[in-house]
Amino acid sequence: MELSVVIVNYNVCHFLELCLQSVQDAIGDLNAEIIVVDNASSDGSCSIVRQKFPSITLIENKDNLGFSKANNSGVAVAKGTYVLILNPDTVVANNTFVKSINFIKKQQKFGVLGVKLIDGKGTFLPESKRGIPTPKVSFYKLFGVDLGKYYANHLGEDESGKVDVLVGAFMLMERTVYNEVGGFDEAYFMYGEDIDLSYKILKKGYQNYYFSGTQVIHYKGESTVKDAKYVYYFIDAMKIFYEKHFSSNVFYDFMMKLGMKFWYFLKFLGFKRRLKITESSKNILCLCAENDLIVRLQKIETVENVVEFNDLNNLAALKKCVVTNNINEIVFDNNCLTYLEIIELMKELKQENVTFKINPKNTNFIIGSNSSETRGELILLN
Repeated sequence: MELSVVIVNYNVCHFLELCLQSVQDAIGDLNAEIIVVDNASSDGSCSIVRQKFPSITLIENKDNLGFSKANNSGVAVAKGTYVLILNPDTVVANNTFVKSINFIKKQQKFGVLGVKLIDGKGTFLPESKRGIPTPKVSFYKLFGVDLGKYYANHLGEDESGKVDVLVGAFMLMERTVYNEVGGFDEAYFMYGEDIDLSYKILKKGYQNYYFSGTQVIHYKGESTVKDAKYVYYFIDAMKIFYEKHFSSNVFYDFMMKLGMKFWYFLKFLGFKRRLKITESSKNILCLCAENDLIVRLQKIETVENVVEFNDLNNLAALKKCVVTNNINEIVFDNNCLTYLEIIELMKELKQENVTFKINPKNTNFIIGSNSSETRGELILLN
């Protein structure tokens, strides 16, 4: 078997369904398997997997084991030469796996591969490629100073090349390498484990890569509520990483603790002050609608007008349609658009000041995210 895709899920059943659809489409002719490890979800995630994706291997945990332990249990039953650690709040393009594996095969002493990640509005996520967060780099980062190393700025977002650290939303590697370094360190419950794994692989003499040749949507933060508890987990992860990989330095220890407390305070205030955005009326542009999607969109309470557009080869006309009809949200119908086409259209339309939603094929909902800082939006269709 060539590829094993391991997805750890916790209470994001609709995003998981969207993700699994895109993964199945991307597998194509590859000899591959999908393994979902569910961390005791209470939202019916396991039922959806069993009913709609019966060929997928499902591991149902009775407790939330955390990201590291759950992924390790998934890889333990994997059979693929390559293993992909993938978040459930992602959407992969139809050619993502083939292009990524072909890139890997051309590299020497390959470690981990990450790809170009975009958020729900099509905006590039800089954490797609990172450097090692040494105490010095992290200290400056905590206080808002960019040394050009935290996000591996030696590479542009559209350049492929060597980097140190990849993000856990998409990490592709040989299963033998994963096992050689012991997989994810289970001391991490959430956050930091991807940095640790990347660094362990580097120290074994392998080289990690960022590959810009394919784009993957990551509805950043969908799997975790961004609150004070999230900040606590992040800070705890950073403490584990520094104690494990860097020798103690009294000055840096003191300054890092000070910086973390300052960062925690600012983030906590931000969460407290965050206001709920009132939903305003929307003018929706529906791309390539099939069946009764237009009618169902018109029934949404906040929708004022729905416009249909099908001439996807005429990008200029499409952009003009957005402006002329004062469109503020675009809905992609996956019943007639592939996930690759959807991602490419997001790339072309991200400057039009619109939000995006996807209607996955054979579902009764539209789903997406208007910001990388807030939870995603799910709208059930009547």
